[in-house]
Amino acid sequence: MTKIRIEALDLARGIALIAMTIFHFAYDLELFAIKEPGFITQPHWKYFARSIATSFLFLTGFSLYLAHGSGIRWRGWSIRMVKIVASALIITIATYFATPDQFIFFGILHAIAFASLAGLLFLRLPWPLILVLAIGVFALRYVGRTETLDAPIWYWTGLSAINPNSSDYVPVFPWFSAPLLGIAFAKLCVSANWLEKFARPQFDQKPGRFLKFLGRNSLVYYLLHQPVMIALIFAVLWITGRI
Repeated sequence: MTKIRIEALDLARGIALIAMTIFHFAYDLELFAIKEPGFITQPHWKYFARSIATSFLFLTGFSLYLAHGSGIRWRGWSIRMVKIVASALIITIATYFATPDQFIFFGILHAIAFASLAGLLFLRLPWPLILVLAIGVFALRYVGRTETLDAPIWYWTGLSAINPNSSDYVPVFPWFSAPLLGIAFAKLCVSANWLEKFARPQFDQKPGRFLKFLGRNSLVYYLLHQPVMIALIFAVLWITGRI
């Protein structure tokens, strides 16, 4: 499979990052009591957050196949995996001390790390089968939950009968279905010779260049955007005498 740089993927990641920033800003407004408790749990915010997580995971699966579909490049994969796992650990440790009652033990970065590893097992399967498996992964969350997996050690599966308290909870079931869909769609694109069409748009205008820049530096942006926003909100509240 010929390696093709698809600028639209970087653009899509950039758009997802902007959407994530909007959601986290709303979360921070509730955190600082600028908005009423429960503000961020309203249906439109909840589904907005789910669509953002789905887009990140779908792009993870799509990119995984493009990078390793013709053979796993272990060095590149390992370097990226170390960065993601280290970043996920940073998020877990930071949120454990900042918000111990709802710290992030299996959030979006943890889910991306899992998908980057487990997804390798599906790269050689035909895309219709992967599609069926993705549907099964999604459905199992709703038909396979059991009290047997209620111990905290199993929370990452998403099959516990209880919902653990976490500010970002993206368990394997049902969320692994999104990267599987990404892998399946990437395989379909390759078999249908669609990749070259997707690679044609370059998005070289200023907004496109900015979004592509964000997409190419998504991990750094993810780690920095919340501390920066929280610091800015705190500064504004302090300057205005509200804290």
